Amino acid sequence: MELLVNIFNTSLDTVFDVLPIVAIIIGFQIFVIRKPIPRLKTVAIGFAYVLIGLSLFLVGLEQALFPLGKLMAEQLTDPVFVFGEQGLVGTLHWWDYRWVYLFAFAIGFSTAIAEPSLIAVAIKAQEVSGGAISVWGLRIAVAIGVAVGITLGALRIVTGTPLYFFIIVGYIVVIVQTLYAPRTIIPLAYDSGGVATSTVTVPLVASLGLGLASTVPGRSALTDGFGMIAVAVLFPMIMVMGYAQLSHWKNRRARYKAEGE
Repeated sequence: MELLVNIFNTSLDTVFDVLPIVAIIIGFQIFVIRKPIPRLKTVAIGFAYVLIGLSLFLVGLEQALFPLGKLMAEQLTDPVFVFGEQGLVGTLHWWDYRWVYLFAFAIGFSTAIAEPSLIAVAIKAQEVSGGAISVWGLRIAVAIGVAVGITLGALRIVTGTPLYFFIIVGYIVVIVQTLYAPRTIIPLAYDSGGVATSTVTVPLVASLGLGLASTVPGRSALTDGFGMIAVAVLFPMIMVMGYAQLSHWKNRRARYKAEGE
C-alpha cells in the first residue's frame, strides 16, 4: 500500500513538472506557428507514456538505485571488509580502498554504455558521418571516459584531494586536445560528457559519492560527496577527442604508407 501511495504522489509531481513543457509546445504550435498539432492522438499517447515512464523511473531511483549505491559504498568501505577482522591497523592508505576504485570503474562503464541518450547520439553521429563514426566505437570511448572520471572521483574522496585540482588539470588537457583534434569531432566530444551522465549514471554515481564520503573517515558528505559528476563529465571529452586523434593518426599513417609503396 505504501508503494502505491508513493507511485501516486510521484506521478502527481511528474504531471506538474511536465505540464509547463506541454504548455510551451502547444502554445507555440497554436499561437506562433498557428497550425494544428499533427498526429495529435499519437502525441497524446506519447506524453502519457512519458508521464508513466518518468514516474516509475523516479520511484525506482528512490527505492533501488539510491539505496543500492549507498549500500555498496558502505559495504566496500566497511573496516572489516577493507582491513579484515582486526580492523584498521596503522595509517590509512589510498590503496586500501582498491575495491572501491574497481567498483567505481565498473559501474561507470556499465551505466554509460546503458545510457539511452548516449545510444541516441551515437546512432545520429553514425548517420551524419556516413559511417565514419561507429556507434560502438563512440559508446565505448565515452564509457571508458566516464569510468575513469568516476574512479578518479572516488580517489578524490578517499584522499581528500580538492576537486578543483582535477577540474583544472582536466580542462587544460581538453583545451590542448581541442587545438589538435579533428574539427569534425570537437562538438561531438563536448556533447559526449553531458549525454553520458544522464538518467542512468547520475543516480548511482551521486549515491556512491555520498555513501563513500559518509563512510570514509574524515570526509563530509556535503563538501566531499558531490563533484563526481563533474569529473565524470570531463573525461568523456578527453577520451572521444583522443579516440578521434588516434583514428586520424592511424588513417594518415596508412595513407602515407600506401603512397610510399
